[in-house]
Amino acid sequence: MLRPAQSPPALTTLILLSGLAIGTLSIFLPSLPGIAAEFAVEPAVANLALAAYAAATALLQIVLGPLSDRYGRRPVILCALGVYIAASLGCWAAGDIVTFLVFRMIQAAGIAGFVVSNAIVRDISSPEEAASRLGYVAMAWSLAPMLGPFLGGLIDEAFGWRASLLLLAAGGCAMWAIAFVDLGETNHQRSQSFSRQFRAYPELLRSRRFWGYAVCMAASVGAFYAFLGGAPIVASALFGLSSSALGLGIGSITAGFFVGNYLSGRFARRVGITGMMLLGRLSACLGMIGGLALFGLGLGGVATLFGACMLVGLGNGLTMPSANAGAMSLRPRLAGSAAGLAGSMTVAGGALISSLAGAIVVGPSGVYALLGLMLLCAVVGLLATLYIRRIDALEGSAIPHGAQPTAPDAPAPPPQH
Repeated sequence: MLRPAQSPPALTTLILLSGLAIGTLSIFLPSLPGIAAEFAVEPAVANLALAAYAAATALLQIVLGPLSDRYGRRPVILCALGVYIAASLGCWAAGDIVTFLVFRMIQAAGIAGFVVSNAIVRDISSPEEAASRLGYVAMAWSLAPMLGPFLGGLIDEAFGWRASLLLLAAGGCAMWAIAFVDLGETNHQRSQSFSRQFRAYPELLRSRRFWGYAVCMAASVGAFYAFLGGAPIVASALFGLSSSALGLGIGSITAGFFVGNYLSGRFARRVGITGMMLLGRLSACLGMIGGLALFGLGLGGVATLFGACMLVGLGNGLTMPSANAGAMSLRPRLAGSAAGLAGSMTVAGGALISSLAGAIVVGPSGVYALLGLMLLCAVVGLLATLYIRRIDALEGSAIPHGAQPTAPDAPAPPPQH
């Protein structure tokens, strides 16, 4: 018989929870033409399976974070996984595109595995340890965008697209069982009411440091979304790459992200949160400046484009775990709310920049627009990091090394003797 967990979860459990949420987004990519054909709709309508999921995750993150602050991490995870399983089965049984899309949006409840896992890491770690652990978590689930489409394509070819939904439902059941036996409660400072917790968002929004972390995260992910929106256009128009070669090139930025997360896991404790963020933003800026310079000199090629973008992925891997840990560490009692709000802002900003990339990246000369837009995102993230470091220099860090902050945006307390 399964016995409910009483202790904090293993890091592997948090990795799997996050991977399920991220993989659910990308596993459908190869199946979109088949979905459109079966439901007799235009491909653009079938593509809403991605857009609807992304939009729902952005909205749910705002709610799930405060829910976990009020009622605890464990019940929110278990309930969300239950909804995720039911929605996956609803998508599998859907007889028309509207029903499918409705259940697809409900399926976004699985994003709780990502949002709440981040808050759990912060519950059980000092800020620097949280940045390190989040680096390892992100390193593992960064494989999901690469493996998801590959696995989904194999399943689609062998059994049809609906089989992927049965796999997701089975994965949800397995994760529910793992969470039940391994994910003990870590939130021991719950808020008094959900409405009061939700009203705490203005407290976060009044924090200058929170805005610095959130803008840095949104700009970092924005560069990635710009790449996804513009790289296929540039690669096709400028280099005539095949679909398989393009897929390999698109994976380059994820490979850089994987390496950056590994380095975050290794060095975040020693370098510190803003130190890792600064290294990440400098890497991204140098990659884009180098790429633009080489194309301007007539030396640009496939390796130039994807090599420069790999440095952006590396920079994001160095930046995101620390920025996430920093945002959640400003007010530990609002860790879930901070994770949800920052995550929602990041997704919304990334979607906006992706749309902008699709609009301005046109034809062979679009490579300059693409790299320029990615450089702009990298610079904005760098400025946000420097803004945080400036506040720390003037007021003292609000996140003392290895300790919990005692007040929002307050100087570090004096050492205890």
